[in-house]
Amino acid sequence: MNIIAHIEASLHSAVAAGEIRGCPPKLAGAIRHAVFPAGARIRPQLCLAVAKACGLDDPGLATAAAISIEFLHCASLVHDDLPCFDDAPTRRGQPSVHSAYGQSLAVLAGDALIVLAFQSLARAAHTSPARLPGLLDTIASGVGMPFGIVAGQAWESEPKVSLTDYQRAKTGALFVAATAAGAQAAGADPLPWRALGDWLGEAYQVADDIRDVMADPQLLGKPTGQDISLGRPSSAIDLGLAGAIEHFESLVDAASKSVPDGPSAQALRKLVRLESERLVPRAACEQFRKAQTRTPATPSKSVTA
Repeated sequence: MNIIAHIEASLHSAVAAGEIRGCPPKLAGAIRHAVFPAGARIRPQLCLAVAKACGLDDPGLATAAAISIEFLHCASLVHDDLPCFDDAPTRRGQPSVHSAYGQSLAVLAGDALIVLAFQSLARAAHTSPARLPGLLDTIASGVGMPFGIVAGQAWESEPKVSLTDYQRAKTGALFVAATAAGAQAAGADPLPWRALGDWLGEAYQVADDIRDVMADPQLLGKPTGQDISLGRPSSAIDLGLAGAIEHFESLVDAASKSVPDGPSAQALRKLVRLESERLVPRAACEQFRKAQTRTPATPSKSVTA
């Protein structure tokens, strides 16, 4: 079974465990709607890839760490799409959870996924119980205060914010949790792996800013132009599209170089390259650059968050 199939099967199994007779059927449907169909699953892929690079002596715990991070990511998307935040009608090419099930069930589905994340981790820790406290702390830190994705979302309500701080919290923190948790699940030191998550997470947010400007919403599976309309911090706004593309490429290069040497280093670097190409295709960047050279530069309006 390849890694994506393994992740999907594990997610299905964990979600199904909460769908026994007697559970609220609409909430069960909202939870399933939030998790499936699949996104890129890059965070659990990254977690398992690092665990493999560190020896993968407890596959069950590594898988639980990976899917717990994906559940937390899905929960953040459900809440992010709510009318009080982005009011996004679609996600992953289908109606967002609140559009399909209503706001109340969307809030509850997001909450339930947060709980399911930590349930999944706890249930798998019996084989390596000494690793559980560190894993819980790492994954929770990627979500909560002061620097997790909840803090990143909260920065959108502040009058001033550092773009780097915003990106590292809203997106980067869970990538750092994925790489560090992968190492911890295998009984290894997480510190050498944090830089990979940090660089890749920031690259991912910059890519999202670029796609919000460049991408076709039908292909992206969610609305575009949200950063400008909602006044959110954005690399594409602060640096211009050309500057954001250049910044993205430098972050991807830094992420690739940060992979610790070892037997799995090339495979991890390949994963970074493939994901960067999926997010911001090089051909699209080159096409944009060529168009820029043919079009006389015009003054751009300054937009501040």
